[in-house]
Amino acid sequence: MSTPHNHAEKGDIAKVVLMPGDPLRAKFIAENYLENARCVNTVRNCLGYTGTYKGHEISVFASGMGMPSIGIYSYELYKFYDVDTIIRIGSTGSYTADIGLYEVILGDSAWSKSTYAKEMSGDESEFQYPSEELNEEILAAAKKLGYPVVLGRIHSSDNFYYAEGHHGGGVEHGCVCVEMESFALFHNAQVLGKRAACLLTVSDNLVTAVETTAEERQNSFTRMMEIALEIAK
Repeated sequence: MSTPHNHAEKGDIAKVVLMPGDPLRAKFIAENYLENARCVNTVRNCLGYTGTYKGHEISVFASGMGMPSIGIYSYELYKFYDVDTIIRIGSTGSYTADIGLYEVILGDSAWSKSTYAKEMSGDESEFQYPSEELNEEILAAAKKLGYPVVLGRIHSSDNFYYAEGHHGGGVEHGCVCVEMESFALFHNAQVLGKRAACLLTVSDNLVTAVETTAEERQNSFTRMMEIALEIAK
């Protein structure tokens, strides 16, 4: 089988999928962490790979940027490829000086003004939630690896750029960081009865103005990757 965005056969994708935004981050994970990795999707260069990690099958599939993009890819993986679990592994901007570069954040909720959930299913809530069970598994994996994780609310925004003098309002809603995908992923999982979580690495701090390079974002967010990979077992 295939979809307009994925030419993989149904059996080519594992039950657990790690979903970075960047296709090159998916390639990096496949080449550096997976055994017997094979590329299962190249449509629109949104690369997907399947291999094994410590003997357990797992897939890595890029989502692209923004809620419409992750909405398409995660929906198709859940609905048409029988994927049970998707863990977004992405970059984020920190809203507080206390959470610095390379720290790992696990979303306990996502707040957004997006209309994604309303248009998809009539859900008008501004909050979407991950799987509590999956979050507990992720926290246990992080503890086992000795990696600290910040648990907090994510601002999932439709905008990367804001007009001068305007901001997205995430801080006022208790968000510790901002990205552009988790709200849609959490909603898709809820609608389809699947599991979703969002692990993020701080790529820039919106208070202190420090930031990482594009290459560092692609190749250096290894703690987040290693935590998520443990869920394949």
